[in-house]
Amino acid sequence: MIFEKTLMTLAAAAAIAAAAAVSVFAAAFALYAVLAPVLTSAGAAAVVAAVAAVVVAVAGLIAANRAEAGRARHAPPPEVNGFAERIVDIVKDRPILSIGAALAAGVFALKNPTFTAAVAQAFMASRQPPKR
Repeated sequence: MIFEKTLMTLAAAAAIAAAAAVSVFAAAFALYAVLAPVLTSAGAAAVVAAVAAVVVAVAGLIAANRAEAGRARHAPPPEVNGFAERIVDIVKDRPILSIGAALAAGVFALKNPTFTAAVAQAFMASRQPPKR
């Protein structure tokens, strides 16, 4: 009896997960179909990927906020030492502003591909020790 209820619950969860996956795929394809005549096919695919990334980021922020809500907020804030830690704190404190800044940076990167390539190359280049 308990095994049957567990199996039915698992089957229901699997059906809901499959329906959600089909819905997300259909929505992505519909967005692509709407944008493909306006943009190139590569541009439409890039927009679909960007929208998916934004949805995942928002879902992650919501999940992080819910997980953090369960913790006690009486602890003093940690000391911020580095640039990366400061950025993470800004993202935690102002998620909407961070999403807007990320979207603006993405638009800037799409409008200026040579600058984006130069910045990427600068970050990817290995640092050589100074010659003596």
